[in-house]
Amino acid sequence: MTRRTLFGVELDALTMDQTVQHCLAAVHEDRRLEIGVVNAAKLVNMRRDPRLAAAVAGCDIVVADGQAVVWASRVLRAPLPERVTGIDLFTRLLAEAGPLDLGVYFLGARKDVLDRMIGEVRERFPRLRIAGYRDGYFEDAEQEAIADAIAASGAQLLFLGMTSPKKEIFTAAYGKRTGVHVVHGVGGSFDILAGVTKRAPGAWQRLGVEWLYRLLQEPRRLARRYLTTNAAFVLMTARELIRRTPAAGSANRSL
Repeated sequence: MTRRTLFGVELDALTMDQTVQHCLAAVHEDRRLEIGVVNAAKLVNMRRDPRLAAAVAGCDIVVADGQAVVWASRVLRAPLPERVTGIDLFTRLLAEAGPLDLGVYFLGARKDVLDRMIGEVRERFPRLRIAGYRDGYFEDAEQEAIADAIAASGAQLLFLGMTSPKKEIFTAAYGKRTGVHVVHGVGGSFDILAGVTKRAPGAWQRLGVEWLYRLLQEPRRLARRYLTTNAAFVLMTARELIRRTPAAGSANRSL
């Protein structure tokens, strides 16, 4: 796989189709594959949270979930082919898992949201074999038992509908213990499939302003987070561009 380095993070230059094929190959070859997805906010937070940075670095595949990351990769001359969104990868894998009889396990969200999502998944993917599911509200002391329950279910694919850095930390500590082949942290995708939150229309996605659509839905909760992380990401990109520009580097050395 071709890798690009952005802000000190190794990202895989993969398309959606290529990522799906890597996941299915891991199942067929009986090996474990942990998927990491990063957007602008996560890249900013990785600089502030060493545990999150270490967890993402430990993933086998890291792809750009946010359009801003793809744009930054092009500005910084380390281009990524396209955005590989966590939710689209999630639904692609569900569609592939049904005909292949691959067991899946869902971990995350509130119980009521999870129940609604399971109902939607069963309707959309009638051939899917659901090995098990559990809500994401548990204490750290329960993590080992949860990992053992996932292993006992015989699932090959594990989807984590939890926020960062909780999902990355759980995966780093107990992903291997679950016995699954593919681990994918899908963030708020459970809420979207359950119909609790709405995903931005395609035009908003293509313009890279999905974050703004979410902000308009939950301004009180998300305003501070998005405005501060987006500004920090722009600043990070500008600094990285200056650092990578030979003329700027030569001028700095001559001072």
